[in-house]
Amino acid sequence: MSSPRVFVARLNGMSVFDPLGDEVGRVRDVVVTLTGRAASLGPRAIGLVVEVPGRRRVFVPITRVTSIDAGQVITTGLVNMRRFQQRPGETLVVGELFDRQVSVEEDGRQVPAVIEDIAMDRDRVGDWRLTKIFVRKGASDSSPRGLRLRRRRGETVLVDAGAVHGLRESGPAQAATALLEAYEDLKPQDLADAMHDLTPKRRAEVADALDDETLADVLEELPDDDRLEILTHLPTDRAADILEVMQPDDATDLLADLPAATQEELLQLMEPEEAADIRRLLTYDENTAGGLMTTEPVILGPEATIAEALALVRREELHPATASLVYVTRPPHETPTGRLLGSVHIQRLLREPPHQPVGSILDADIDPVLPEASLGEVTRALAMYNLVALPVTDQEGRLLGAVTVDDVLDHILPEDWREDDDDSLEEVPDV
Repeated sequence: MSSPRVFVARLNGMSVFDPLGDEVGRVRDVVVTLTGRAASLGPRAIGLVVEVPGRRRVFVPITRVTSIDAGQVITTGLVNMRRFQQRPGETLVVGELFDRQVSVEEDGRQVPAVIEDIAMDRDRVGDWRLTKIFVRKGASDSSPRGLRLRRRRGETVLVDAGAVHGLRESGPAQAATALLEAYEDLKPQDLADAMHDLTPKRRAEVADALDDETLADVLEELPDDDRLEILTHLPTDRAADILEVMQPDDATDLLADLPAATQEELLQLMEPEEAADIRRLLTYDENTAGGLMTTEPVILGPEATIAEALALVRREELHPATASLVYVTRPPHETPTGRLLGSVHIQRLLREPPHQPVGSILDADIDPVLPEASLGEVTRALAMYNLVALPVTDQEGRLLGAVTVDDVLDHILPEDWREDDDDSLEEVPDV
């Protein structure tokens, strides 16, 4: 194994290869132990957290790493694909040590500082140890939101790990500036996976540092227990703001797990229109079309042009499944709408002249489902029409919302599908 000094912030995101040159995944963290008989030599790295295809994070023991050099990590190729689970006594460098408030020795006194990066070196017996710590002197900015966007101030210095005090104690609440910079290239789904691997305390600190839109996206991807834990940690007014930003069906699922009094308190703090959608969704059973649907599909009148429709489905905040179909209705064009006239798939929009009205290319063969339709009925309808979204109407044919295939999958897969091994997905509940 080659042994140059390795800084963890640079190691994060680095490609991991097997001996044949095939990419295994990317490094997302380093696992260390801060205690032990040889702790005086510096905390010892025991492995890497590697993100492999399928967004699974697995543990690669440091003994299976043959080289860390030239922007890549080489392993023996033997990787256990079981999802990484942090054990007692293990610490994540990026997840838990970055941004930690510590103190460094300077002229016989202790100077407060914040950890921004950590360097590893290989010792004589082949162990990788944390030997140098890059710190920024001065108090940490503990403002909870938007930390990524502010320029940090204070002198930076690289010091010996032994000169840093407080490395083993979590102390007061940490900021999340350096951690979020390390994760800035991640999509919400990947950031959710990273947060799931953190301790509850660190997860709450990261949630405090995220802006409302990013946190809302992350909450939609987290397991139920994690997102409920985060929401109940937030101040009530911010929790209401986050629920407003979330997709109505995801916000409803989250609220449904809260006590009735807490539900009502949050709904009262939300904008009336947003709260009205969620109140309506809460009246449906979660395993029905009404309980599964979003109340914000793409809706237009028949006179709208194809160019207008394409402009709407092009919006970045739309989920791909939601953007796949445009629903054409009589006024009003917000749910509950006027009578549903039909729908147009995005592929059809791309094949027609931009000036043509959407009402002239309607597909009226897709039968909507009623809000009381069971999960099984919805699943079969999606399969029958080869759709990724399905309209939901009332008895009078007014559009109430749309069910997307990703929401159906969330309900038919095991509750812990995000964190279990692939083998657990072999048995899917009957629908």
